[in-house]
Parts: sequence; C-alpha cells; structure tokens
Amino acid sequence: MSSFFDVLLGRRSVKFVQVPGPSDDQLDLILRAALRAPDHGAVKPWRFVLVRGADVPALVDVGVRAGIAAGNPLPQPKVDNARKWLSKVPLVIALGCRPDPAGRIPADESMLAVGAAVMNMLNAAHALGFGAFWSTGLGTYLDGVGEALGFDPLDERFMGYLAIGTPIDAPGPVERPDWRDHVSDWHAPANT
Repeated sequence: MSSFFDVLLGRRSVKFVQVPGPSDDQLDLILRAALRAPDHGAVKPWRFVLVRGADVPALVDVGVRAGIAAGNPLPQPKVDNARKWLSKVPLVIALGCRPDPAGRIPADESMLAVGAAVMNMLNAAHALGFGAFWSTGLGTYLDGVGEALGFDPLDERFMGYLAIGTPIDAPGPVERPDWRDHVSDWHAPANT
C-alpha cells in the first residue's frame, strides 16, 4: 500500500493466521508502536506477555481450567475450535493494564491507553503484512487466567489476547460503516 491512509483504511481483523510470525525486528516495531499510545499522567499502564510457538496452544488449557474452577466449563465445541485456531498461531500477545498505583489517573483512562496501544499494534502488524486479531475469548474475564499468564490480580487487569501471524487466506473485502451514521454536531446553547 502506498500511503499511511491506504494502510490505515485497509486494516481489518484476521483471525486465522499461521507461520511465519513477526521476526524479532518486526516485533520490536510492533511493540514500539504500542507504546506511542496516549498515556495521561505518564502512568505507562501497558503490560504485555509474549506467548510463542509451542506455548500458544497451551492457552486453551488455561481457559479450560479457569472455566472449570468458576463452575462454568467451556463447551467442548468451543474448546475444540480454540485448539484448532491456536494450533497455527505463531505469536500471541497477552494484554494487560496496570492502572496508576497512586490513583491520580482514573483507571478507565489507563484501560483506554492500553486499548489505544493494542490498536497501534494491530495497525503496525497490518502495515508489516501480518494478520492480527484481538480476542477476549479463552477465559479473559474469568478469575485465574490473567494470573496464570503472569499478571498480578491485585493491581493488573487482563484484557485478552492479540494473535499475530501470516494470514492463511487472503482477507476479502469488508463492508465498513459510514462514519456519518455515528457522528453528530454539537452547538452551544443560544443565550436567552
């Protein structure tokens, strides 16, 4: 793609990816792009855990164990689909947020900063020719999953997984919403 806007407007989520994943130099670019996200108060709330190669499929077991512990086991078809999907994924980045420990900055703002960082990673991966997919499946909202991935349950929040690799199939066109359906103008009230 020839320009920044061609890349930006051409990005789409690509769930089904395979090797090769990003090289170390490409991963460096993706992670540096992440840390260019806005960060009110310079809290640096981003927490990322790299899961690569043969360790990726084990993420399913983490989610399965958390579901059983919560008394809400994942349905077997969902487990089977997750195993099939992750069997080919070369890199997963577990996503976490550590809000301002001093409480100066609202935790929601730190969560937004991590969301912006993930969007930067999605765009960077796309610009490098990779497919990427942000998933909140596999027990993201179950107790124990984030902790199993190394996030401190007392002061960090697990926010899902970012899978990155080479698209298995060429992504097809996707219908995008018209921005006009989501935007309105505001005008100051007239003084009376």
